[in-house]
Amino acid sequence: MNYRHAYHAGNFADVVKHAVLARIIAHLKEKPAAFRVIDTHAGAGLYDLAGPEASRTGEWRDGIGKLVASDLKPAARELLAPYLEAVAAFNGGPLKVYPGSPVLLQHWLRAQDRLVACEREPNAARALTARLRGDKRVKTLSIDGYTALNAYVPPKERRGLVLVDPPFEQPDEFDRLAEGLASAHRKWPTGAYALWYPVKDARETQGFSRRLLRLGLPRMLQAELTLPGRDGLRGSGLIVVNPPWRLESELAVLLPALFRVLTGTGTGTGTEPAAGHTLTRWLTGER
Repeated sequence: MNYRHAYHAGNFADVVKHAVLARIIAHLKEKPAAFRVIDTHAGAGLYDLAGPEASRTGEWRDGIGKLVASDLKPAARELLAPYLEAVAAFNGGPLKVYPGSPVLLQHWLRAQDRLVACEREPNAARALTARLRGDKRVKTLSIDGYTALNAYVPPKERRGLVLVDPPFEQPDEFDRLAEGLASAHRKWPTGAYALWYPVKDARETQGFSRRLLRLGLPRMLQAELTLPGRDGLRGSGLIVVNPPWRLESELAVLLPALFRVLTGTGTGTGTEPAAGHTLTRWLTGER
């Protein structure tokens, strides 16, 4: 595996993914019962924004860098608060590091909640284990993410989230993602799943959506944010299976706000949608 997330940590795709992840966790925490999160492709955990990789690309400056400097109106600011507060907790001032999904999830856990963080790449797995060591709420595993997706559901808590965020290095990644979801859902149909995918080629992502539709799962919410004038990675997408009931309405506020911040077209406070660049729709289920 050649993918090194340190080059991309805190970029616009991370911002979209982690802002939505924060909302899902916030809803899980509304009930006192414990939950478990399984992060199948966790990465190294914490990324140095002044390190050689992040400095080489500077992608974080057009992602989390723009967001923390933005002037958001109350509705968007409230939705982003758990995410922005977590990022701030690891910096204590100007941005120096960016917390990846397992570190953010650890930060959001309550005493009764649990996290299983999985990473196969040896260097990232060692860094992740060192970062999360000593927290009895957290288990780190050096294991293939798709193996973990099938092996660790359902959790004994019977509520929680599976985050699947693969590196998309292999040409069959979309197929593996759909197959992994289908297998896990058969074992744990009431669980919540968040599947991240890159938006590069419209035909590819549309084909992925059609494949998911053929699975026949009852409740799937799709969210995408794409940036204009970009080659390669144009957007960040998420499929949320069994989403919290208010997530759709929150994304209708959150995604246009993020679009305006990330493109510099405003403060992210307008009420009109960023037509053609944000998408929130039910693939199956509620309309």
